[in-house]
Amino acid sequence: MKPDSLAAPPPVAFCPVERRPIVLVAAILASSMGFIDGSVVALAMPAIRADIGGSLIDAQWITNAYMLFLSSLVLIGGASGDVFGVRNIFAGGVALFMAASLLCALSPDISALIVIRALQGIGAAFMVPGSLAIIAKAYPADSRGAAIGTWAAFSSLTTAMGPVLGGIVLSLGPAWMWRVIFAINVPAGVVVLALLFFRVPLDRPGEGRRLDVPGAVLATLGLGLFSWGLTAFGLPAGQRQLPPFLWLAIGGAAFVGFIVWERFARSPMVKLALFRSRAFSGANLYTLVLFFGFNAVLFFLPMTVVSGWRVPEWKASLLFLPVSICIATLSRWSGRTADRIGPRFFLTAGSLLVALAYAGLALTMPLMRLWSVTLPLMVMAGFGMALLVSPLSSAVMNTVPDTDTGLASGVNNAVARAAGLMAIAALGAVAGLVFDGGMGPSVAAVSFGVAPGELLDDATEATRVAATNNAFATVVAIASIACLLAALIAWFSQSSRKASGTDDNAPAA
Repeated sequence: MKPDSLAAPPPVAFCPVERRPIVLVAAILASSMGFIDGSVVALAMPAIRADIGGSLIDAQWITNAYMLFLSSLVLIGGASGDVFGVRNIFAGGVALFMAASLLCALSPDISALIVIRALQGIGAAFMVPGSLAIIAKAYPADSRGAAIGTWAAFSSLTTAMGPVLGGIVLSLGPAWMWRVIFAINVPAGVVVLALLFFRVPLDRPGEGRRLDVPGAVLATLGLGLFSWGLTAFGLPAGQRQLPPFLWLAIGGAAFVGFIVWERFARSPMVKLALFRSRAFSGANLYTLVLFFGFNAVLFFLPMTVVSGWRVPEWKASLLFLPVSICIATLSRWSGRTADRIGPRFFLTAGSLLVALAYAGLALTMPLMRLWSVTLPLMVMAGFGMALLVSPLSSAVMNTVPDTDTGLASGVNNAVARAAGLMAIAALGAVAGLVFDGGMGPSVAAVSFGVAPGELLDDATEATRVAATNNAFATVVAIASIACLLAALIAWFSQSSRKASGTDDNAPAA
C-alpha cells in the first residue's frame, strides 16, 4: 500500500491500532449472523410451514435458495474486496443481508420467502468472506493470528448459542414467532454498519484486479439446475416440467462450461491448476462427501423431532450444541497435533466417528429417546467433527503455495456450501418419497416435516410418526454411508507425514 504522503512512514495495515478491536467486533457480529442463519432456519422450518403453508419442496428451497447464491458467489464475493475495497464490500454485504432479513420477517407467503432468501444468500456471499478478510487486512502479520483466533472463538460461541435462543423464542410464542428469527438480524446489522462507517477507515483496493462475472453466472446456473434436478425426483410427474435427468444433464453442461471458461479466463474465479495436487483435490472431494451427510442431518433432524416427536423447539435446539461446543474446545488441539503427524488420521477417524453416530441414529429413530439416545449420538458426531474440522483446513492450506491460500480456503468453503445444497435437494426427495410410502393414500394433506394442524386419530398419528422416523432414518443412513466414503477418501488422498507447506504434487506458484 502506498503512503498518503512522502513524509509519513508506510503503514503496516490500513486500520489504526486503537480501532482494530472495533473491526474485530464488527466481524464477529456479522459472521455470527451468517453462521447462525442455517441452523436456526432449519429449526424454525416446521413453524414457518405451519404459519404460511408450504410443501416439503418449498421447505427445501427456503434453505436452498439461500445456499445456492452463497455457495456460487462466495468466491467472487471474496475477490470483490480486492477490487473495490474490503470495507466497502463487507459493509455492502451486511446491508443487503440485513435488508433481506427484514423482508424475510415480513414475507406474506412461501413464494416470497424463497425469493427473498435468495437475496439474503447474495448478501451472505459478500458478508461471510468479508468478515475474515477485513480482519486480515486490519491486523499486521504479527498479531493477525491472535485476532483470527478471537474471531473464531467468539463466532463459535454465538453459533452455539444461536439455535438455543432461537428455540426458546419459537417455543414461547405462536407459529409466527419464526419472523423474529429473521428480524433479529436488523439491529445487529445496524450496529455493524455504524461501526464500519463511523469508526473504521477506508482501505485501498488492489490495482488491476477483475471479477469473473461469467464464471459466477455459470457456477450459479450449474448449481441451480443440478439442485432442481435432484429436487424434481420428489415432485409428481406433472410438476417436473422436464424429466429430472434432463435437468441434471443441463446443469452438468453448465458445469462443463464453467470449467472451460475458468481454464481460459484472464481472471478466473477458480484456479484449476490447484486441483493438480492429489491432496488438494482429495481434501475437497472429502469436504463434498462429508458435508453432504453433515448438512443433511442438520436440516432434517429438527424437522423430525419437532414435527414427528412433537418436541418443543428449545429442546430440539440442544441437539445442535454438542457439535459447536466440541469444535470450539477441541479444534485447536486437533489442528496442532495434525500439524505434527499429518491430517490423514484425524480426517479418517473423525469421519468414521460421525458415520458411526449417524448409523446409530438410523437404527434408533423408532425409540424416540431424545436425552438417553439421540443426544449422546449427537455428542459422538460432534466429537468426530471436532477431530476433523481444523485438520481439514490445514490439509487444504498446506497443499497450495502461500500466494493461493486465500483462494484455496474460498474454494473449500464453496464446496462445503454446495454439498449442503445438493444434500437438501437430493435427500429431501428421498425423505418425501419414503414418508409418502409409509403414509399411503389415506391422508393426502400430511407431509414430512410439519405437524398437521388438525388432530388425527390415534392410528393415523402413529402411522405418521412411524413414517417420519423411517424417512429420517433413510436420510441419516445415506449420510452415514457418505461419511464412511469420506473416511476412505481421506485415507487414500492425504499424507500421514508432518505438513511441510505443500505436498509432492502441489502446483507451482
